[in-house]
Amino acid sequence: MTSPAPETAGKRAFVLACIILLALNLRASVGSVGVVLNPIREDLGMSATAAGILTTLPVVCFAVVGSLANTIVRAIGLHTTAATAMAAVALGLGVRAFVDDTSVFLVASALSLAGCAIGNVILPPLVKVHFPDRIAFVSSVAGAAIVGGATLSAALTVPISEATGDWRWGLFSWALLALVTLLPWLRLLRHDVRTTDAPTPIVLRRLVRAPLAWVMAVLFGAQAAQAYAQFGWFPAILEDAGLSDGYAGSMLAIITGVGIPAALALPLLLARTGDRAWLPWGFAVVTVAGWLGLLWWPTQAPWLWALLLGVGGAAFPWVLMMIAKRSRTHEGTVALSGFVQGLGYLVAALGPFGTGALHDATGGWGAPIAMLVVLATLIGVLGSYLVRPIMIEDQLPAQ
Repeated sequence: MTSPAPETAGKRAFVLACIILLALNLRASVGSVGVVLNPIREDLGMSATAAGILTTLPVVCFAVVGSLANTIVRAIGLHTTAATAMAAVALGLGVRAFVDDTSVFLVASALSLAGCAIGNVILPPLVKVHFPDRIAFVSSVAGAAIVGGATLSAALTVPISEATGDWRWGLFSWALLALVTLLPWLRLLRHDVRTTDAPTPIVLRRLVRAPLAWVMAVLFGAQAAQAYAQFGWFPAILEDAGLSDGYAGSMLAIITGVGIPAALALPLLLARTGDRAWLPWGFAVVTVAGWLGLLWWPTQAPWLWALLLGVGGAAFPWVLMMIAKRSRTHEGTVALSGFVQGLGYLVAALGPFGTGALHDATGGWGAPIAMLVVLATLIGVLGSYLVRPIMIEDQLPAQ
């Protein structure tokens, strides 16, 4: 990787602001849709199956487009890739806010999510290149910004829509955020950074034969399915139970907001539990409790079900942490991370798409939630294997 010239304190502060703005955008296009999904469906005549496709797009784009990010960076540079990603987000969000056709809405959503997928992948190298002496601090700030973007988009889209009288302006506001983010990145194009980092192909081929890699990929997919089903359908379930869309949106904001302190508590919890399976089973139990409470008593204590699901969502940073703990070498970490996230996001599509399809087929929420409960249980079952002190390098067959 070619490094930029030594940076002044002022430039480092500017780059940090650019990275934080980039991170704020990476979940806004996802969080803003779920809270206004019902009026979108009404205005566009969108079926539950089409809505299921819409809520599945994030995981598909993150898996497919994200895998192309390293190739794009090698071709055009790291800063140019970041600017291109934000341009795609701004254009996609701007177009989908004012179309009247379901197909065009889906294509525009895919464009914005493609930009987010690239942003997901390039965020770590951006931090490493510009803040090699502050990786932990800047990474934690960027992670908080990702969750913050999801929380703000879920909490503010409905109020903006109500203030303007149209859900379209609520969605368009996040296109403006992406446009504002793009502008400072244009200044960095003059000092671009190029990288040739990529997982070693031979390692990826050997990784397919490692049980740990498959267990971790399916576990990653199971927990990600929970998150994207919540983004896409949690507010709709509450609205069907008779709650207002504004209140339902605030409950989704609780789910995302709880993720910040839950993630910060993980290192301490992991140090206390060691190689025991308390953490994955804890994630599984609270997630199952949250879904069943939502199914059986949706209006009695929706804040409690949101809180439980939010705590269960800490399975996401836990899995990412375990990727590093279950690999000895940098090469092994990169290869394992690419395999787990690429395959895992495809598995995660079962969450939002399966929820929409089962609801369309049965007319109720019992079958979709039963599917999500099964996936949540897998977190505990597979996590029991993952906590064992097994290293991925020990399971790789000889070349």
